[in-house]
Amino acid sequence: MNLPVHDPSAHRPSVLADVIGVLEAAYPLRWAEAWDRVGLVLGERNAEVSRVLLAVDPTVAVAREAIDREAQLLVTHHPLLLRGASFLPADDGKGQVVTSLIRARIGLWCGHTNVDRSTLGTVGAWVRALDLQDARPLVPGKESGEAAAADHGSELFGLGAVGQVPSPITVGQLAARLAGIVPATARGIAHTGPAEREVHTVAVCPGAGDSFLEAATGSGADVYITSDLRHHPALEHIEDAADPSAVPALIDVAHAASEALWLPLARELLNETLPGIEVLISEQSTDPWRGQVSSPCPR
Repeated sequence: MNLPVHDPSAHRPSVLADVIGVLEAAYPLRWAEAWDRVGLVLGERNAEVSRVLLAVDPTVAVAREAIDREAQLLVTHHPLLLRGASFLPADDGKGQVVTSLIRARIGLWCGHTNVDRSTLGTVGAWVRALDLQDARPLVPGKESGEAAAADHGSELFGLGAVGQVPSPITVGQLAARLAGIVPATARGIAHTGPAEREVHTVAVCPGAGDSFLEAATGSGADVYITSDLRHHPALEHIEDAADPSAVPALIDVAHAASEALWLPLARELLNETLPGIEVLISEQSTDPWRGQVSSPCPR
């Protein structure tokens, strides 16, 4: 990306409002779903910021990492209070996050479905990672005109993407390739069979995407990559036709791992627009699973 530099530090130290201004210009809050909770959660807009930490989830461990690495702003993909909270005592997980960040004077900004819709967000990261050709939205956005406008090279895309891989690949080969692209997790990458099925067209939805199974089938994709695939929706999908090749094969990627691909794009955005600020990516895995005992692979 070659973005216009927005560097207030040339005249004064950068403040939290400068960083948020860049983020919300690239990922407008109006792009988020009505149920979502995005934007500034904690912090004073005029507080000085010299270091930002990027993470997928605002967990207790990530908050501690922000403190240890002396960040003044924590930016996460998932909202801290998506379902709301009436009480936030410090012996509660979310309460501990809020208490520790406030004590350390660290701000918190969350960008979720507004980021998911952007060419510089989670969907854009996957289009780049897979080098998808002629990519189009899996679920097109409804916004147009001014509502679709954004800055810093970001464009409203929609939820998920469908495109062609540069050269044919099998489901098994694609799953193995993904294992080298996303952060490692205990569960790894799972796929439906057969592994030797040839893939030309890929549909992908970072994060939980079993609600888009019909859209993936209608897209003509050979495989659908997403996360959090539950037993019944996945089984009904692959049993939807007598011929298994009539529906896309499924590849299941750990939720946090699938959305971690956005973090380098966010770092690049902030590095190019606010070069006086140091931008770090969290070293914490927020995938909840820490171990796996393998069984013989089923037929």
